[in-house]
Amino acid sequence: MRVRFAVGLFMAGVATGTQAAPFEPGAARARVEQVLSRDLSRLDALYMDIHRHPELAFQEKATAAKLAREMKAVGFTVSEGVGGTGVVAVLKNGAGPTVLVRTELDALPMAERTGLPYASSAVTTWQGRETPVAHSCGHDIHMAAWVGAARALAALKNEWSGTLIFVGQPAEETTSGAQAMLKDDFVRRFGKPDYAFALHVSPAPAGTVLYRSGPMSSTSDSLEIVFHGRGGHGSAPAATIDPVLMAARFTVDVQSVISREKAPEAFGVVTVGAIVAGDAGNVIPDEAVVRGTIRSQDDAVRAKLLAGIRRTAQAVSDMAGAPAATVTIAAGGKMVVNDPALSERTEAVFKQAFGKGAQPFPIIMSGSEDFSEFVNLGVPSVYFLIGGLEPAFFANAIKAGHLPINHSPDFAPEPEPTIATGATAMALAVMNVARPAGR
Repeated sequence: MRVRFAVGLFMAGVATGTQAAPFEPGAARARVEQVLSRDLSRLDALYMDIHRHPELAFQEKATAAKLAREMKAVGFTVSEGVGGTGVVAVLKNGAGPTVLVRTELDALPMAERTGLPYASSAVTTWQGRETPVAHSCGHDIHMAAWVGAARALAALKNEWSGTLIFVGQPAEETTSGAQAMLKDDFVRRFGKPDYAFALHVSPAPAGTVLYRSGPMSSTSDSLEIVFHGRGGHGSAPAATIDPVLMAARFTVDVQSVISREKAPEAFGVVTVGAIVAGDAGNVIPDEAVVRGTIRSQDDAVRAKLLAGIRRTAQAVSDMAGAPAATVTIAAGGKMVVNDPALSERTEAVFKQAFGKGAQPFPIIMSGSEDFSEFVNLGVPSVYFLIGGLEPAFFANAIKAGHLPINHSPDFAPEPEPTIATGATAMALAVMNVARPAGR
């Protein structure tokens, strides 16, 4: 009778799933990598195709179509055109939490000089000018890893339970794509996730996974200032008000806000990335346009920077006897803050699965992200990094004092093991949480 009773309890446990074996990251990594080993050539080809054919924010129609095809082939239900050019792929697999996994679609308006055989030669019209386009931030790596994680999870459906929402987000570089997707009725159409994950390739040795709890990235604001002058002949500057001089003076003087008005230990950046003025060397134009970016990690510092920028622009105009400059500051991505409990849970998985390849990321990134829009829905989230540079190249670059970073024309992640590492880490992070209560 006791034996029959014990057997009955065992069978009941199997039927309800409450006796399922605990998640073992090391063993799970082996199974994920076994699946990926069959797909790596396809994932690498996808990466190279996307790298060769980059598209700017909200222009990512061909890129989105490629991801949609990949996800349909895996068995996801795919919605296209979300928030403009976004892709949302859903896979339901029984009871359990809803987990969002995000990648970005867009590239940068810049030329590439990596010399790679699959380097971009794409050109488009941007802000009224013919402009080269390149995936110099690594979003192409992210997309390949995203597809790889989806393929692994679809093949291992017996090891997790719940609903996956894989999001291909447009316009991350303009920090406007996530908001566009949310405004397109995202939560009503696809549900509010219980967890969310995203990754980013970094200039660290390939094969590494970098994690951090709490604040992960900075707040960003975009800056555009139009200095209004009075044009004329370059040989007679006294008859003009030179807006180019004003733009140059502002670019230099605004750095005193950083060096003299905020506490030295407080993070803050004001970078002027573009000055657009005139066409001919012997003509002083009527206007000069300054475009830049502002980064901060504290609301009080941010307020100080914004006030200092406006005050400096006004002072520069006053000094030149010019009309007041037109200053436009637009809010961008808010800080990404990793949920402490989910971070601890994910960190443990990475350490067990990757050993010394899993390392803490020691600082808050100066870069910014609009993944924060999903996080700020109240979704426990983790944003982590993967290394992308060949280890010997990384070591030599550090020794030489020139490490190509994201947004550099020389930034060239090594496809493997970078894509496989990203896909594996993401699949493990999802499998760790995608299980019914009690498992």
